[in-house]
Amino acid sequence: MVDRSAVLDVEDRPSPPAWAALSLQHLFAMFGATVLVPLITGLSPAVALVTSGAGTLLYIVITKGKIPAYLGSSFAFIAPILAASATGDSNLALVGCFFAGLVYVVISILIRILGVGWLLRILPPVVVGPVIMVIGLGLAGVAVNMATTGTGAPNGTYSGTFFGIALFTLAVTVGCAVYLKNFFSMVPVLVGVVAGYIAGAIFGLVDFTAVADAPFIAVPDFSVPFVTYSPDFNGAIILAFIAAAIVPVAEHIGDQMVLSKVVGRNFLRKPGLDRSILGDGVATILASLLGGPPNTTYGENIGVLAVTRVFSIFVIGGAAVLALCFGFIGKIAALISTIPVAVMGGVAIMLFGIIAASGLRMMVESRVDLGAKRNLIIASVILVIGVGGATIQVSDNLQIAGMALAAIAGIVLNLVLPGRPEAEENERMFEALD
Repeated sequence: MVDRSAVLDVEDRPSPPAWAALSLQHLFAMFGATVLVPLITGLSPAVALVTSGAGTLLYIVITKGKIPAYLGSSFAFIAPILAASATGDSNLALVGCFFAGLVYVVISILIRILGVGWLLRILPPVVVGPVIMVIGLGLAGVAVNMATTGTGAPNGTYSGTFFGIALFTLAVTVGCAVYLKNFFSMVPVLVGVVAGYIAGAIFGLVDFTAVADAPFIAVPDFSVPFVTYSPDFNGAIILAFIAAAIVPVAEHIGDQMVLSKVVGRNFLRKPGLDRSILGDGVATILASLLGGPPNTTYGENIGVLAVTRVFSIFVIGGAAVLALCFGFIGKIAALISTIPVAVMGGVAIMLFGIIAASGLRMMVESRVDLGAKRNLIIASVILVIGVGGATIQVSDNLQIAGMALAAIAGIVLNLVLPGRPEAEENERMFEALD
């Protein structure tokens, strides 16, 4: 049974000094991972901070202020964004993200009309868990390449200096998470990046020219369709992102289950999975219209909730406002851009591994019996297709690959293999969160 005692409950408003400190804590918790995604994909970290804050505020409004969740950059779309950007037109990725957000909206409408049972039958823990594992394991190569070559590309040149700084960053991050207490144990990524940044500066990997030249207040480099660029509605790219959207939808269900257990309320029932998925979708659409990466509820911030027992929606909203403000501070944006890629690679080794471990944890907590042949086959196929990078070439310009193909394969196997749990069993899983 989850301890449902709360220092501050969802509707509670803290005093101003505590409010500022608690919100800053959530900002630090999400900061490293949120800026890591645009650094990997070539998007603007400043825009990512703005869309993260704005998306979280929209999410709070859409969920009627009932779910204390912070939205940050989604790791699930790193691979398709890199693939779209490889075509030479980085804006194709933004168009794809827009249509991926529409998938969330459509699913939200279907849940509102048909209820949540059909979605839980399509995406039970035996599918969702391995898909989340694939998100982390599928990006393992990106993390290692960042750490060893200073780029996310597989054809970079190995550097012992880069790898040494990456391992140092990883060691500090892990040590901070395991050995330090209170505030510092909640911000290991930030502490690790700062330590790695100092090490990188000592070894001459940091150029402070951009920071010195940057203005204190600056408008982020937004990419707005029909204003800063003319969008290309490439059907192949759009379909690839629509297929990839299955992955974060599965991740979203897992996050909502974990968050419900932490807070002690069934958020899948009230305010409802339809509202939470709609919030993710609207936030992702907004991000795509401004040039930021797609958003998703953040495990790092759920961890802060679990440790502090502070569930106040006002604290989450305060963190969102702070993120918005940080995005318009030019010095901060310039400073972020000077972080050596190897430093972020060291952090990524741990973060991507944690994502994979979270999928395994979900299966354990949902009591998925891998002794049953059906479950073992589903999980095995998802993992091998996803991590192995299998692809289906639909046409010259369209392929369904990696995580998206793995999720589709898992859904199909779950539907066609005999022994699928009855609707009543899925409903018991749903009610167990009450």
